[in-house]
Amino acid sequence: MESLNLLAQAAAFWQGKSPDKPTPEQVVTALLECEKAAKKDKQIYNFNQFQGNWRLCFITGTKKTRQKAGKVLGAGRYLPGWVQIQLSYSQSGDETNPTPGYVAGQIGNRVQLGGLDLSLTGPAKLLDKNNILAFDFTKMTVKLAGLQLYNGFIRGGGDDYGKFYQETVKKQAFFAYFIVTPEFIAARGRGGGLALWGRIN
Repeated sequence: MESLNLLAQAAAFWQGKSPDKPTPEQVVTALLECEKAAKKDKQIYNFNQFQGNWRLCFITGTKKTRQKAGKVLGAGRYLPGWVQIQLSYSQSGDETNPTPGYVAGQIGNRVQLGGLDLSLTGPAKLLDKNNILAFDFTKMTVKLAGLQLYNGFIRGGGDDYGKFYQETVKKQAFFAYFIVTPEFIAARGRGGGLALWGRIN
């Protein structure tokens, strides 16, 4: 599929593996076409395919955020190289006793901006039948120039961790993935924006 190849090229460019850079308009079009094709194909992914570290390459934002950001975001844009946003997934055992229909896991999100290093972690779960991966952040670590400023639970913290697996996805943040390959993944967020990540080896 031409759209899939274009997204692979976009991820490879951002990872420094290719000199070819598709335009933001091309990337948005390719994302939409792949999402449409995925709805027809109805391919189901398993949690093992998500495991690993992924770096955010490209975002579109929602219609609301595009109106606020104007030309800064446009239809979509590559993240600047000086901003590092990494997403990681790992599968959990059965100790959390998730509701049937879910595969339990953990999520990590790390943002590095200048001397600021922010890490968020928490539970995640993959719905068996529709590639929706829901998550919640329950713990945060903040460092500035290598100095740890905070490391502990946020919001409900530890109490929310166990409850997360019993709640319905309607109450949770999630990504609806429509592309999962060994080198890049793409999804639509609950708010409506699209995103493309490239694997970090």
